[in-house]
Amino acid sequence: MAAVAGRPADGLKAMPRNALLIAAVAMIGLNLRPFLTGIGPLAVAIGSETGLGMQGIALLTLVPMLLMGGCAFAGPALRDALGAGRTITGALAMLALGSLLRLDAGTGWMLLATAALCGLGAAIVQAVFPGVIKQHFPRHVTMVTGLYSSMLMGGGALGAQAAPLIARVSGNWRLALAALALPAIVATAMAARLLPRGGNAPPPRGATPALIGLPRTWLLMACFGLVNGGYASVVAWLALSYQERGWDGAASGGLLAIVAASQALAALLLPMLAGRRADRRPWLWLSLAMQAAGFTALILSPEAAPMLWSIVLGAGLGGCFALSMIVALDHLPNPARAGALSALMQGGGFVIAAIPPWILAALHDRGGGFTAGWLFHLGCVALVAGLTVRLAPGGYARAMREPEDKAQQNAQPVARPRWL
Repeated sequence: MAAVAGRPADGLKAMPRNALLIAAVAMIGLNLRPFLTGIGPLAVAIGSETGLGMQGIALLTLVPMLLMGGCAFAGPALRDALGAGRTITGALAMLALGSLLRLDAGTGWMLLATAALCGLGAAIVQAVFPGVIKQHFPRHVTMVTGLYSSMLMGGGALGAQAAPLIARVSGNWRLALAALALPAIVATAMAARLLPRGGNAPPPRGATPALIGLPRTWLLMACFGLVNGGYASVVAWLALSYQERGWDGAASGGLLAIVAASQALAALLLPMLAGRRADRRPWLWLSLAMQAAGFTALILSPEAAPMLWSIVLGAGLGGCFALSMIVALDHLPNPARAGALSALMQGGGFVIAAIPPWILAALHDRGGGFTAGWLFHLGCVALVAGLTVRLAPGGYARAMREPEDKAQQNAQPVARPRWL
């Protein structure tokens, strides 16, 4: 792997030699969501033993999401101080520790503290890792980002399916949540062994404050946050919404796992399809249309073909997440500046995304049920579809105040690997 640290993994001949690094990309992505998706299917058991009500359980999603947002701003500084490899390894170790501590989480406050620790670890990884991908796979950003996003969503399926199954077999929901530390430990070991120590070069001094001042940065934050707010609400409440209709924990968790699995597939396939042209907007609109169809089904006929609509909704959420990451990286040709922009988009976006699960809990407690919440997200999808009009690649240079020649380089379609 020494060759990886010395130069980007560019060109088809280099890709087989870097199979272990690609495996590390996949394993790291796999561990960034199980600690969130394992909660929803176990919400009834958690509430009965800890005394947490719906708004309290919503905090188990809200707090990690807020940390994913707020701490994303610190990710580039940690990368500059420690190097990308060390930063990601330490963050994964933190995530694994947070999951392990759930084995002894006897109160709601203790469980909330573990959620914060897991969220902090995930936040740092998410802030640093996209820049590493752009640095080491510059001609395959679309493919590798799609793989990372797909595995991230696949991790959501792992948590949603494994947690209720382990809880049913063991009779212990704490053990079920703590067991999710095992893949995180494996990812930590892989990151320590395989990730380049130096990571990507730091952005020019003052780059992050300059990016914060650009309207385009705030537009990306808003789009990313509103879409991921829908994801956060689905993770927190989809399983419970069907438990209120008589489904058991395993069945409702299976439905959430279907959502997450379709997210993973769409996060892998849509970026590959979108990589054939510089303008990603048609694929973004397709993913938003799928989200709209899924939320509409939850509003009008949740018991009619729930698996089908879960697949559609999940594909829309997963595809939009991956494409949003790619669009942020497309804006700037410099890997460090592009990584800083991605970190800012995720930072502000996850702060926005943290709020909707709590809003849905409040609407539910005030008699609106989950229907009012799904209607709220349908409106968010419509808003993002309108904002997406502004994400034309021809406007990247003007929006980011980049020289035209760099923007033209950045707008070229990404080559699709022949071996896919």
